[in-house]
Amino acid sequence: MAFGRLERNPGSQPMGEINMTPLIDVMLVLLVIFIITAPLLTSSLKLDLPKAEGGGPGNAPAALALAIDREGRMFLDDKPADAAQIADRARTAARANPDTEVQLRADSRVPYGRVAELIGVVQQAGLSRIGLVTEAPAR
Repeated sequence: MAFGRLERNPGSQPMGEINMTPLIDVMLVLLVIFIITAPLLTSSLKLDLPKAEGGGPGNAPAALALAIDREGRMFLDDKPADAAQIADRARTAARANPDTEVQLRADSRVPYGRVAELIGVVQQAGLSRIGLVTEAPAR
């Protein structure tokens, strides 16, 4: 204390480095959101499946997922495909494992003839295990 003056604190100094903690927190929150929502996006194909008991997808080790929407378009693993592409993929699956199961999801408004046509394509390719996937009825 010279000459009656009080010593002053110089105050806080500006930071010369980036604080990474908020950035890491935001990234972890985004990661958790991605982990939660990713399984919900697996089936983007909207189908009105028939309602029946015990018609859920099976737990077969090797499965081929086929679908037919209300317009009669065919899908292989939720991607549009024609009968030739489905037959090629079914032949490949049959050669790799003859016990490969076909899980067929067909909209309830699709004519039976279109479903039978797809079943015939798959059977001619060499796959005979075909499961029709349905929704459980409301109780």
